[in-house]
Amino acid sequence: MAKKAATNSSADGGEQPAKPYTVLARRYRSRDFSEVVGQEPIARTLQNAISGGRTAHAYLFCGTRGVGKTSMARIFARALNRDSALSQSDAIGDAILRGEDLDVIEIDGASNRGIDDARDLIAGAGLAPTRGKYRIYIIDEVHMLTTPAFNALLKTMEEPPAHVKFILCTTEPHKVPQTIQSRCQRFDFRNIPTKQIAAHLGAVAKGEGIEVTEDVLLAVARLANGSMRDGLSLLDRLLAAATGKVDSAVLEQVFGLPDDEILLDIIDACVCERVADALTHGARLLERGSGVEQALELLAERFRWILVASAAGIESDLLEVAASMRDRVARIASQTDAAFCAHAIALCDATARNARGSSAPRALYDACVARLALAARFASGASLLAGAGADSKKAGDPGARVAPGPVGTTARPAVAPAAQPAPKPVSFEPKPIAVPATPAASQASAPQPSSAAAPAIAPATTLAEIRARLADVANKSPRDRALVEQIEVLEFNGESARVALVDDGSGRYLATNPDPIRTLLSRASGRPVRVALDLSRLRSEADKPRPAQIDDPAVRADPLVRRAAELFDATIVSVQSRFREEAAADASSASSDEPATTDAAAPSSEADAVVHDEPASFDTMDFDQYE
Repeated sequence: MAKKAATNSSADGGEQPAKPYTVLARRYRSRDFSEVVGQEPIARTLQNAISGGRTAHAYLFCGTRGVGKTSMARIFARALNRDSALSQSDAIGDAILRGEDLDVIEIDGASNRGIDDARDLIAGAGLAPTRGKYRIYIIDEVHMLTTPAFNALLKTMEEPPAHVKFILCTTEPHKVPQTIQSRCQRFDFRNIPTKQIAAHLGAVAKGEGIEVTEDVLLAVARLANGSMRDGLSLLDRLLAAATGKVDSAVLEQVFGLPDDEILLDIIDACVCERVADALTHGARLLERGSGVEQALELLAERFRWILVASAAGIESDLLEVAASMRDRVARIASQTDAAFCAHAIALCDATARNARGSSAPRALYDACVARLALAARFASGASLLAGAGADSKKAGDPGARVAPGPVGTTARPAVAPAAQPAPKPVSFEPKPIAVPATPAASQASAPQPSSAAAPAIAPATTLAEIRARLADVANKSPRDRALVEQIEVLEFNGESARVALVDDGSGRYLATNPDPIRTLLSRASGRPVRVALDLSRLRSEADKPRPAQIDDPAVRADPLVRRAAELFDATIVSVQSRFREEAAADASSASSDEPATTDAAAPSSEADAVVHDEPASFDTMDFDQYE
């Protein structure tokens, strides 16, 4: 037997069907600019445009779902077409807000997206309004129109009839062609703040005659994520499920959100380093029906409360906490600092992302909770770079988090850390080189050995010291020896040096660039040294002996030699074989077995060249470069 439909008794004793229920999002829709929540700047701009007679012919309202785009379009259309001189002014306004007025045509862009629909709109735009001043087209989800439909609307939207207004609404403005956007005044609707949503939901609940606690209103507002329509829809579900007062128990039953007390119990245990309690409360959170990812997200949100309370104070506007929870949040915030909270939020987020693809999400969850409770025992990155662990924080360091030990237990004794040297900044100064000192100098200036690291040798200050250290450098490095043999330090005062270039008798000198000499002296001295070159000992360019030029056709015709001469713009003065002994033996055997094929002039005695048939025999070449 079918149930009897609910009826209402009329005055004459008859029964009428019950009036259908209208959801809160429709019944509590804004009807005037003053009732708009969260979009006051846009409402004020549109009001000023109407009062100043500066309304445009096309508007584009952009924003996420449920922030008031369509409601603002209807309110704006109502303000444009409502005339107090008309006897039907109120009826016209009510019809516009319901979407039933003949002069305000609302079009769904998702179902009327073709070029034929655009042509019908253009044809209807030529008709005069019936009762109001304007014929207004509100196109919702305008980004769903096809490209031909947009192209068909271009001309009409740019130069419409004087009695036509366009209001376009979209959640995806990047899909609207720029040619359309350039013909509209664009308004971007922002997400509504959580506190404003909670305040509006409280007013709605009061209007419905149902008591809703403050923490529930804030929780619903956070779930709405900036959308007023989503918040009203969620509140509608709560009101339908509750039989009386709507509290956290109803919230947990309907949405599966745990009580904030459990989350704060976990955070309190982590802050106080009670690992067992943290794991126990974490298990309670999962037993209430929360998944691992949801639990970690809720923990991160509650750690944000502690972060804001610790950094900005308990009375900060950023703290979206009910008054009943503020005292406990303030107490937990007084026991920790912002750095720990920031670390906790990042760790919860990283664990939630890893848990999505893990085969053991519960293990990751428990490890995350335990890691937060043991955070003080882990070394931070800054302390590692400074050469100290987490337990070596100074007692007077204001950045160190003092985490109380477990209640009823003895605190762990603090271990005095070993003396650590302060971290040295990275620099490019030359490293001091240890030079064996003379017996007299060692007795006077040698540092005494100690259990700590050996101190660096003091920089050289006298000419004798720098010469001794250069000799030591030459003994350790063949590359440095070649440079030391071509210079002579004439003067040295610890900060600057006068260096002469030594002529080795071959007529070839060290390049006059002082950079390699400065680097060598700085490394040997142990501190940066300024270098002045003394070129008085160098012979003039005219007095330099010119090495003889090789005039062997076989050498000059070799592709490798010719290419090298072109690259360096040089004259070939000598060529040495890769293996001198083998090359000489091959040359002697070739001269004895085969007759000479050329009478080319032999190389000069100063050239020291060996010629072979294979180009691979040439290993190094000396060039006389001309500047």
